[in-house]
Amino acid sequence: MNPNKPSHTTAARRASILAVDDTPANLQVLSGMLKDRGYRVRPVPSGKLAMAAARHDPPDLILLDVNMPEINGYELCAQLKADDRLKEIPVIFLSALTEEIDKVKAFAVGGVDYLSKPFHMEELQARVETHLKLHRLRIELAETNAQLAKANVRMSRGLKAAAKIQETFLPRYPIQVRGADFAWAYIPCDELAGDGLNIIPLGPGKTGLYVLDVSGHGVASALLSVSMSRLLSPPAEASSILIQGGELGNRLELAPPAEVANRLNQLFPFDPASEQFATLVYGILDTDIGEFRYVSAGHPGPVHLRAGHDPVILEAQGFPIGLAEDPFEERSIPMGPLDRLYLYSDGVPEAANLGGERFGDVRLMAAIHRERSNSLRASVDALPPEINRWQGAQTPQDDISILAVELSAIPAP
Repeated sequence: MNPNKPSHTTAARRASILAVDDTPANLQVLSGMLKDRGYRVRPVPSGKLAMAAARHDPPDLILLDVNMPEINGYELCAQLKADDRLKEIPVIFLSALTEEIDKVKAFAVGGVDYLSKPFHMEELQARVETHLKLHRLRIELAETNAQLAKANVRMSRGLKAAAKIQETFLPRYPIQVRGADFAWAYIPCDELAGDGLNIIPLGPGKTGLYVLDVSGHGVASALLSVSMSRLLSPPAEASSILIQGGELGNRLELAPPAEVANRLNQLFPFDPASEQFATLVYGILDTDIGEFRYVSAGHPGPVHLRAGHDPVILEAQGFPIGLAEDPFEERSIPMGPLDRLYLYSDGVPEAANLGGERFGDVRLMAAIHRERSNSLRASVDALPPEINRWQGAQTPQDDISILAVELSAIPAP
């Protein structure tokens, strides 16, 4: 090995170069110097043969003379760039033409570089290596982008499948519960939501209601939300924590709302690694006696709209699930005919407009009061558009969950 000969990368030695010149002596000298430096060189004496050679076996780079009969270098380069299979191959012009207009034309038809004859081999080699490296990087980038596109497709399919799983934990119309009507809205801000809500029949005259909200967004939040929803499932499910101790006569022994929250707090302690926690409002509606017993774990208090009265926000104290150290406390409110109750996630009152001002509790209660004369479902359906108008956007900033109930005009017997 000649110690004075420049070193080359393995990629450069493997590189294929198509040299195009109608002067045999120029081709011989150029091919010899490039082969001596480790490139694979195919010398071609005309533009027509060069096009056929490139189509048969696309090279990594083309060295192209300008002045050639039949098809000159500019015309050949234009034909190469019009071919989808060959258009990305870098073309370096080698020409005795030295006018600026000649160089401008070379770049206009797609050339990446222009060397005037006579040239120094060291300069040509440096430019060849530079453009080969750039070409290789472009190919690698295109391959990476293709892989990312495939990964995005797989991820999108996975997210859609996960969203379908989340939907299985949502209620379905119509919900038939003696003495009550229900309505809800569930609008994720991303493909997957950290919110969850459901309506769970718990036996004659009793219905469980909950809205939960896991901190953050994305897959991790959705997984925790689904895990909690799985535990807050109907009593018939083996995983349900809504019952305890089996049956009392013909009735299930229901776990009090505070005990349900305590159980979740034990099962899902705060993880410093993920920094996730959840807020929850869960209650049992008893339509036989007109009572709603509930617990709040760091969650916004429900809005109670009594017949003939202004709406009020119920008391809600307690730390989020995973952060509470003391046992949760249960509260209860009486509910009469045509009373309504709205449970919701913090994506409703905390929705901010362009100035950073939140939608807030006052606007929420005013919106609920305005819809009092409409059906329960219409009143719930009206809230998300009003929040969107406040935000000035069609996509919510956070997941929006709303669950509402109205007692029937005639109390259950």
